[in-house]
Amino acid sequence: MSTAQASINSEFDRASTTVDVIRGINLVGRVAIVTGGYSGVGLETARTLASAGGRVIVPARDVERARKAIAKIGGGMEVQPMDLTDPQSIDDFARDFVESGLPLHLLINNAGIMALPELKRDAQGNELQFATNHLGHFRLTLRLWPALRRAGGARVVSVSSAGHRFSPVVFDDINFERRAYDPFEAYGQSKTANILFTVGLDRRGKDEGIRAFALHPGGIAGTNLGTHVGVEMLKKTGFVDENDRPVIDLSRDLKSVPQGAATHVWCAVSPQLDGKGGVYCADSDITPVLPEGGSFALTEDRANRGAGVQAYAVDPKAAEELWRRSEEITGISVQS
Repeated sequence: MSTAQASINSEFDRASTTVDVIRGINLVGRVAIVTGGYSGVGLETARTLASAGGRVIVPARDVERARKAIAKIGGGMEVQPMDLTDPQSIDDFARDFVESGLPLHLLINNAGIMALPELKRDAQGNELQFATNHLGHFRLTLRLWPALRRAGGARVVSVSSAGHRFSPVVFDDINFERRAYDPFEAYGQSKTANILFTVGLDRRGKDEGIRAFALHPGGIAGTNLGTHVGVEMLKKTGFVDENDRPVIDLSRDLKSVPQGAATHVWCAVSPQLDGKGGVYCADSDITPVLPEGGSFALTEDRANRGAGVQAYAVDPKAAEELWRRSEEITGISVQS
C-alpha cells in the first residue's frame, strides 16, 4: 500500500484555478506534450503551460481541428499528428520527437474516452477504453523515455478520475471476452489503470529524475469526454441543468474548466511535489486512500467524490501486474 497518499496541505483547494496554480512559475526553456490538448481541460492545461513560457506540443488525430482550436489561444503551442489508438502513429510521433534532440520536461497524458455504450475494440483486439486511456499512453510514455531522461528532471501526469471507483483492473478478463460489457465498468477499469501506471512508472523513473502523478480533475460538463454519456444522463447526474447548461457547484465537485485543469497544472509544475511521485491527486493536493468497501454510483451524493483513491488503484503488486501485461500487449519496455 502506498504510504505517500496523504495530504501535503497545499495552499490550493477545490476552487483554485489554473491562474492560481501557475502564478510565479516560469517555464521558459521547458518543453511539454499534452495529449488531448486542443479541447476542454486539455486545452486549458496546454494554454496555461504556454502562458508561463513553456513550449507546448499537442499531438492530435484531427490536426486541422486542433490547429483551429489553439490558433485562438496565442503563441507557444504547436500541433503534430498522432492517433492514440494506432501504435504506428504513436511510434512515429515519439521517434520524431526523440530524434529532434529536445528534452521532454512535462508529459501530460490527458486524452481519453468515456463510457462507450457498446463494446468496441482497437485493431489489436483490445477493449477501446482500456486501449485509448491506458495502452496508448503507456506506449507513448515508454517511446518518449529517452527524451524524458534527457530533461534531467521530468514529470509524467496521467489524468484519471474518481470514476476509477467503478472498477479495478480485472486481470482475468481485461477485454470483456468472458464477462458482460458495461460502459462504466470499462471506463473505471481504464481509469484505475491510469493510477496503477503512475505507481509503476514512478518506481522505474525516479532514479533518473522522472516522477509520475495521477489525478482526478473533478466533474466538468461541456467537454468531449461526455460525448457518449448523453444529455439525459448528464441531467440525471447533475452535470447539466434543465437548459442543458453545465453546472458549477463546488460542494458537489462540479467545476469549471479552469478549476478542473488546475490539478493537471499543479501536478506538472508545483515545487510542492519536488521529490515526490507515484501518487493520486485531486483539488491540487495528494488525496488519502479510501476505507475499504463501499460503492460508487453516478447518482450518489457528489460531496466527497474526488476526495480519495481506492486501495486497489495504488497497490504496488497490481501496478506490477499491469506493467507486465502492458509490456506483453504492446511489445515494448522502458529499455526498448
